[in-house]
Amino acid sequence: MPLPQTEASGPEPHRPQEPVEPHTPAQGARRASSEGAPRARPVGSRPGPGTLRRAFSRVSQRASGQAPRGDAGLLRLSGRFLFRSLRRTSDNGPAGDQTSEPGPACGRKGSSKAKEGVGQRSSAGTGPEEAEGTSVADLISKRQLLAAFEQLRHLETGLVAEKASCTFQQDPTDFARRAMDVCLHYDGLTAEIGAIVCETLGPDGVDAAALAEVARVVLEEEEAHPEPPADGDFLRTPRGWRLHWENAVRRSAEERVRQAGAGEAPGTGDAAPDVARLLAELSGLVRSDLQKVKREVHPAYAAAGFQAWQTYLSAFHGAVAQRFQELTHVARSYKQLYVLLDWATNVYGSPDFLGSQDQTVPSEPLPPLLAPDAWAQLEDACTSLLETEIASCFNRILQLEQDRWAAAEAPDVLQGIYRTTLSSDVCMLVAEHAKAAGAISTKLEATTLVICAQALGLFLPRFKKAFLESGAVSEPNLCASINACEELRTHLLAKFPESFGELEKPLVAATCAFQKRLLQGLQGDVQPLFRVLCTKAWLTQDLLKPLMDKVVAFSRLLEHMAPPLAQETLQEVHRYVVREYLAQVLRPHQRFRGEDRLSGSKKMRLEAQAISNTFQGLGSEATWLGQAILCVADIMGETHKDDIGRHLETLIRSYPDIRRDHVLAILALRRLGHRRNQHFLHHTQALLRAAAKASGSGATGGRVLFEEIELSTSVGMVITCI
Repeated sequence: MPLPQTEASGPEPHRPQEPVEPHTPAQGARRASSEGAPRARPVGSRPGPGTLRRAFSRVSQRASGQAPRGDAGLLRLSGRFLFRSLRRTSDNGPAGDQTSEPGPACGRKGSSKAKEGVGQRSSAGTGPEEAEGTSVADLISKRQLLAAFEQLRHLETGLVAEKASCTFQQDPTDFARRAMDVCLHYDGLTAEIGAIVCETLGPDGVDAAALAEVARVVLEEEEAHPEPPADGDFLRTPRGWRLHWENAVRRSAEERVRQAGAGEAPGTGDAAPDVARLLAELSGLVRSDLQKVKREVHPAYAAAGFQAWQTYLSAFHGAVAQRFQELTHVARSYKQLYVLLDWATNVYGSPDFLGSQDQTVPSEPLPPLLAPDAWAQLEDACTSLLETEIASCFNRILQLEQDRWAAAEAPDVLQGIYRTTLSSDVCMLVAEHAKAAGAISTKLEATTLVICAQALGLFLPRFKKAFLESGAVSEPNLCASINACEELRTHLLAKFPESFGELEKPLVAATCAFQKRLLQGLQGDVQPLFRVLCTKAWLTQDLLKPLMDKVVAFSRLLEHMAPPLAQETLQEVHRYVVREYLAQVLRPHQRFRGEDRLSGSKKMRLEAQAISNTFQGLGSEATWLGQAILCVADIMGETHKDDIGRHLETLIRSYPDIRRDHVLAILALRRLGHRRNQHFLHHTQALLRAAAKASGSGATGGRVLFEEIELSTSVGMVITCI
């Protein structure tokens, strides 16, 4: 099992009597100065304790800030494994030749061939002779990693060979000191690799030569230590530098991601974090770093045969996922949760997040920012808060309408139609939330539409009640509110029929309430004018004209109403005029006889035609109302009594909602007598039964006229007498 490596560096052995001068760490691979380089020493010589401490301290100064805490005990681990190896050597005797690597047969002095190999494979800028004359610690401090590794590899090979030749049987502590020296230098080399990685994305730019040196030394170490030795020899155990490099990349990515929003501690105290700002800063930082990796870092590694893009991409993705999870725990409002969902789906998950398509396709798929169950919980939390958010939005819309009513503002006229901001506010609210949720997921979109529909269903009755009870109930405002209901029906029900289908009833109820209040104003104005009809003065004066003038004036208001509802309202006015006219005829203040009856019949025909022509000119499509007054006038003025039955048949067939009492009231206008009245009733009995059946089954198609005409008590008494 590979042993984890520390990030502390150790010294190269020197002669005890020679002082070691500290060196300043250099950036990148530099040529060592011949004046500052220490004198060459025999490979087998041992350093004194003071020299070892000074050299180790000099190298570890560079890596002290980079070594992870988990590597602090590596020195103790190295010693423990080392002494175990010594005990195995003492107990079992000399190791076999098959477990040792090629090198010197015995002794502490290295072979000249090994030294030549070290010089030939040194890094650029350091010649073979110069590399051999420089300590490992100096090579590490100058970031000549490959040359340092070659020297360590040479020392390691020599120690393994000496151990195999039983050189240290008399003095095992000598092997322990020299092996510890090699391990400490390996640890220093490990720490320098981590330091280079952590400095890669810093503000000083990318040192391509240093990165190439890192790549080559990692590959060289893997080639030198392909697998753990069978005898468990500690010195020949793989150092795991590739894993160490990957961990350093991961730590570097985490530190960079932590810099986003470093000035704000989210979730502390009562202040809510500015999630949108944090995510925007995080996006810019991750984007710029990964672009830098793709543009500068990856080519430097790739030149040495080392692939870095996938590792950096995975490291940043893991760091972003960790940061994203932290933000989900401190988000406190719907807007913050929505910003998180939207950023994860539409910003970070966008194909052009890094600015070019080739940078977004990793060789291996990246895991999601959140696990599926955690993502579902985040969506559920968002929808729970969405209900409160939508209800609050509708409260603000109602408040805006009430403020407008209080200010007595007239509705706007756009394209000739009275309009209020109600419908546009509601449609915009629904559209924005539906679009935003749909960009995240279809499930969230469907849930959002249902929430909006439910909130609107509760809002419409509140709006209707508040408007009708306010002091702003004017004809223009009523028309504007009717138009708003029609726009909501046209836009929302047509666009989202499945989600807003239940809104048909509250919309119709609100529209009918506003139409009723609008008609009540007209009815209050014209109702007194109906009372002069069917009087003596009516026979000689044109008393219908003032009534129709008010109807024409009211119709001008309908020009500012949505066409379907304007037509519906106009037909309702048409029906009201015909119905009230007939009600006045069937409840006369006086009954005509002789010439007055004939004059009244003629007058009714003329006025029926005038009413029909007026409403036809206004655009009413309720042509079915034209026969009602004419049929009653024909019965009233018919000189051939036998033809009255024919007029009754026409009237009953045209208006199935007519009742027996209405027929008797019409016959009472003629004073035909009991026997003849019974004859006509018997003649029309079958038609009345069929009409009552059709009216009860709803087959009248909504054409209601006589059903709403109530007969007075006096008329009932006359019918009884007849």
